[in-house]
Amino acid sequence: MLEISGDADADKFVSEDPLGLLIAMVLDQQIPLERAFKSPADLKERLGGTLDVGAVASMDPEELAALFSITPALHRFPGSMARRVQELCRVVVDNYGADAAAVWTSAESGDQLLANVKALPGFGEQKARIFVALLGKQFAVRPPGWQEASSPFGEPGTFRSVADIDSREALGKVRQYKQQLKAEAKVLAKTTLPAKAKAPAGKTKGVPKAKAKAAPGAKTKAAAKASGNG
Repeated sequence: MLEISGDADADKFVSEDPLGLLIAMVLDQQIPLERAFKSPADLKERLGGTLDVGAVASMDPEELAALFSITPALHRFPGSMARRVQELCRVVVDNYGADAAAVWTSAESGDQLLANVKALPGFGEQKARIFVALLGKQFAVRPPGWQEASSPFGEPGTFRSVADIDSREALGKVRQYKQQLKAEAKVLAKTTLPAKAKAPAGKTKGVPKAKAKAAPGAKTKAAAKASGNG
């Protein structure tokens, strides 16, 4: 069972409910992991105790956004994420017969699984690879080529992403890894900033260099013109 949210019931829910797991991954953006993986259970409670994909797909968008906005909000951006979750549910209804697990159970290869996930609202390239790694590492969803499709997140013995979190200790290691990446990115950004443009050679601040020499013959022509011979 996943151990991410810090709430045993919420972790149990996303571990056992495929739609809840998908929603948690969609919400895992610009908020702490713990909140993203607790929110599906909170949404279920706010919906009356049942998280039904068809009901979410067909409900009034403003009503769903209002449920997302109840304190504590299910996301930092409750309105936009409510729309995204509803879009996800509609895709599951239309393309997978309202069976969220069919997103992965229908895939016969790692590449197909990755393609299925990438086609879902809220899943970019990296998040899709992380989710394929999560399915493989934590839920034994391992069609041929799943590790290659999820690279580098499917590699064993790493602590790169949510795919590697199966304990509070692992959560700490993943968080430490991400902090290290951010620190390295800051250092790299500082070392690659373009240097300030240098002033053209020969110029000093506020004082232009002496004018360039006149072209050959120019002075002679000017003198001749002044004397009336130009």
